[in-house]
Amino acid sequence: MSDNESKANALVQDAEKKLNSSKSFLGGLFGGQNKVDEALEMYNRAGNLYKMGKKWSSAGNTFVTVAQHHVKLGNKHDAATSYVDAANCYKKSDPQEAANCLSKAVDIYTDMGRFSIAAKHHQTIAEIYENEIADLEKAMQHFEMAADFFRGEESNSSANKNMLKVAQYAAKLENYERAIQIYEQVASSALESSLLKYSAKEYFFRASLCHLCVDALNAQHAIQKYEEQYPAFADSREAKLIKALCTHIEEQDVDAFSEEVKSFDSISRLDPWYTTLLLRIKKAIASDDLC
Repeated sequence: MSDNESKANALVQDAEKKLNSSKSFLGGLFGGQNKVDEALEMYNRAGNLYKMGKKWSSAGNTFVTVAQHHVKLGNKHDAATSYVDAANCYKKSDPQEAANCLSKAVDIYTDMGRFSIAAKHHQTIAEIYENEIADLEKAMQHFEMAADFFRGEESNSSANKNMLKVAQYAAKLENYERAIQIYEQVASSALESSLLKYSAKEYFFRASLCHLCVDALNAQHAIQKYEEQYPAFADSREAKLIKALCTHIEEQDVDAFSEEVKSFDSISRLDPWYTTLLLRIKKAIASDDLC
């Protein structure tokens, strides 16, 4: 056992004794609240010592204890802060518990009307589910909740960033209609800004690929609509690729489809999201599931 851990254990024991003495009749008469404050300060010091000793679960448990006492005392801000401290420790040992603590912090911040902070924590919870727990459904839920809070605070750029994550995973989980809806909304939003207008091309391209996963006719109609909304899209390599792929799908020409994708990828590198969808489409041509 490290020196820091030993000191932390001793502080936790002293804090528990102080809390117990504050609950007694005489303790209540003679500085009960002061003893509670001193005990919570001891817990905080113990939590930091556990952190120094890299005892992440013990540190997280200690900060949760502090948070729970602050909740009982009605100290909302201190309770939320302690839950966040606990979550930061649990991230290194127990991602699910980290998400649980952040959810408790979000509830408190929401109750306090601190929606920007709640939004950021929802985003962090989503990233934990995305990267550590690999639960994409829950990640999507929290990315969307973060977006709702950000939008309510007029942080539209942050809202769109989170919704694009929802679209990314909706498509991965084959919920193409949901992904299309989001990509089209974000593209329309981008077209309203002279600075962001160019990014609409990427969102229309992603939406077109999602359409292509459903059927080629869908994609052709979508391309026409997107070109009307954003005429510059018509001359893009992305739009030309989608039109060529529609032709190859109609002709059920898998080799031509593959060559078209290879040619595009040699100039504009396709990330794994694109390649996943394109492989699905290619397999569907081979099995005659697209028309």
